[in-house]
Amino acid sequence: KEERIVALETENAALHLKFAEYQGLAGRSTNEVLQLYAAHGQQQKLRRSSVVTQLHRAIKKRLKQDLKSLHSFALELSKDFQRQSKTCLYQVLAAVQGVQLQNEAMQMFQIKAFDLEQSLQEVTERYEKEKQKRKALHNCLVELRGNIRVHCRIRPLLPFDDAVGHSISQDRQRNFSEKVAYAADDETVLVKCSRPGHASINKTFQFERVYSDSESQDAVFADVAPLLTSLLDGYNVCIMAYGQTGSGKTHTMLGPQLEGNCAFSIEDESELGIIPRAAQEVFRLISEKPPGSYWVEVSVVEVYNNEIFDLLAKDSYGKVFGVKRDVVTTREGKSDVPLLTQETVENASEFLHLVNKGLQLRVRHPTLVHAHSSRSHLVVTLTITTVVFGDNFGTPWEDEQTSQRLNKEVSCTFPQKVRDNKSTSSSGTSSPVQLEATEKIKQVKTRLQLVDLAGSECVGMSGVTGAALRETSFINRSLSALADVLGAIAEQRSHVPYRNSKLTHLLQDSVGGDAKLLVMLCISPGQKYLTESMQSLGFGTRARQVQRGQVKKKNFPVLSKAK
Repeated sequence: KEERIVALETENAALHLKFAEYQGLAGRSTNEVLQLYAAHGQQQKLRRSSVVTQLHRAIKKRLKQDLKSLHSFALELSKDFQRQSKTCLYQVLAAVQGVQLQNEAMQMFQIKAFDLEQSLQEVTERYEKEKQKRKALHNCLVELRGNIRVHCRIRPLLPFDDAVGHSISQDRQRNFSEKVAYAADDETVLVKCSRPGHASINKTFQFERVYSDSESQDAVFADVAPLLTSLLDGYNVCIMAYGQTGSGKTHTMLGPQLEGNCAFSIEDESELGIIPRAAQEVFRLISEKPPGSYWVEVSVVEVYNNEIFDLLAKDSYGKVFGVKRDVVTTREGKSDVPLLTQETVENASEFLHLVNKGLQLRVRHPTLVHAHSSRSHLVVTLTITTVVFGDNFGTPWEDEQTSQRLNKEVSCTFPQKVRDNKSTSSSGTSSPVQLEATEKIKQVKTRLQLVDLAGSECVGMSGVTGAALRETSFINRSLSALADVLGAIAEQRSHVPYRNSKLTHLLQDSVGGDAKLLVMLCISPGQKYLTESMQSLGFGTRARQVQRGQVKKKNFPVLSKAK
């Protein structure tokens, strides 16, 4: 065992020696490996540095080439920019010179335009003056001949123009809503007449004044107002609206109507028609005269189914209701309505109140053409009584002192008899003061008749039946009678058929030449109503040609200076 231990220890020592050798070898090999790694790293670094150097050289070479090319391009670009800048500079200089020339030319044009504007303004002023002179001369000619003044108003297209009473094609309905009547100027109406398969024909109609669909009620009344001055100058005046149903006659004469009745609205003064405006103008003119020299009475009648109805008549309880009246011819050949209610009014508001009362009794009936069609002719009459003094003729009053003295005398006679519209006592006696005043005072009456005629109708288009059909028949017959009367006057026949209709009999004095007569034609612009519009325009053209002789003036007695 000891020998075995010795042998093992010897073997262990030998193994330790070998192990030490191997460790030494391993350390040397590790160093060699590290050296090899270091050498390999240096080689790699050398290789990389050489590649980088080559790349650097190549990039440097390429950059030099690019810089050379960029330098040459920059030189070319700068040369091109210089050339273009020079060219632009030349163009700017040329443009500045052109602008200067244009400014000079513009100044010349402005001077010429200013001169032309001045000359145009002068020519326009001369034209307006000549136009006013021509109108004045034309009015004088109309006065001397007794011609009827005819104005024409074209209403705008309205929603109910597209509505029809029976089914038709869409193309035909579009044609119906097409506008065919125009105001070519303030004296000419242009109508485009067309039929299927035929070329359209333009027809023109000349009147004293033509209003387009855009002109207001103010413009219409501005041409009517001068006639009202004639009332206080001693002339009778009549203004009537003529046209088919739905053409705007009632709107022109009265203004917008209230829903549910025939009364007109007075809230919007800009939309008031001729009748309320005429009342306001008459009372304005009277207010400029001496107080007490004028008083105004009003009557409202309608001609319905060839019968005359007094719309201001009252029953025993004071309630207004329509009473049938008759029209007669007096010994002097004038038309008169016996027992006609004449209400005295002192201002325009009282007048409008009475007219609205009467309008509530006016007959209306809806048709396919117009939902609020008037079925009667409305005649509103203002009778202006002028109180004058003396036996000579001239103006009503000479001075304020005389007028004040006359007012005292008038107050003795007229407050109960005329102003309050009461009759004298049954005994027929009067005080000495009243007799003396009555002997000195004279009265001159002038009348303003404002007529809203019922519209002519085509039965097939309006679709009326029964009682409405009978109304249409009477309306068309009365309008036809009016045309016959004008035709007889135009042809100067010995007999004029005034009595063929209550309407013409009632308007005999106005139509026959005892009044300045203005006919306001109202037409619809749509193709749907072309036939009716042409009929109305033809009526107006014939009315213009009527020569009735010079309208007579009611002479005014005047106070002499000695009195």
